[in-house]
Amino acid sequence: MVKLILLVLLLLAFYWFIPFILTARLGIGVLKRKDSSAKIAFTFDDGPNRIFTPQLLDLLKVNDIKATFFVVGSKAEKYPELIARMHAEGHLIGIHNYVHKANWVMSPWKIRRDLRKSASIIEKITGERTIYYRPPWGLMNVFDFFLMKKYKIIHWSVMAEDWKSKGGSEKVKNILMQKIKSGDVILLHDCGETLGADAHAPINTIHALKDVFKELSSRGMSCVRVDEL
Repeated sequence: MVKLILLVLLLLAFYWFIPFILTARLGIGVLKRKDSSAKIAFTFDDGPNRIFTPQLLDLLKVNDIKATFFVVGSKAEKYPELIARMHAEGHLIGIHNYVHKANWVMSPWKIRRDLRKSASIIEKITGERTIYYRPPWGLMNVFDFFLMKKYKIIHWSVMAEDWKSKGGSEKVKNILMQKIKSGDVILLHDCGETLGADAHAPINTIHALKDVFKELSSRGMSCVRVDEL
């Protein structure tokens, strides 16, 4: 029995924890930040959302900022007009898989099938096939390393815990202003429908960014898409 438990733990370590250490901690095979860049990249996960994504796009447009959206394929399918608008306004669209489930609880073939499906949905709307991918919660299994031949996998160097409403927009703004530096990839959310998130939390992110964008502009910091970082 003890040997069986040890074997299971070894298999889990190989399948889950070693990939986590290599990617999320050490940044091997993924983009967490670009040390050589003077620019920064804002990225938004979990959308599109019919309420918050349009407001965010309005804000980005007013500030002449291009961002990167890692969209959930099933939501892109539901709101193609928002994907079309992102593309038309010059933002980069990446994949957050077809449903928001961790790669730790899905089979390798399910992950690949859903990635292809999501890429096809985006391509049908925009005419371009994306190669940018952020796994939900940044979690990868050992077989995901083979995806690196086909996709550019993006993690992040700054997150503002904006999936929770507690602390409001001030919390989000303060975290961003304290942490952002040149070369950062910043993780935010334009949808609060994910497990563990607060449904209305994205409005705090939008309010916070109104001040953050002004402050970054005064610092002379340029905000770009991930592929321009």
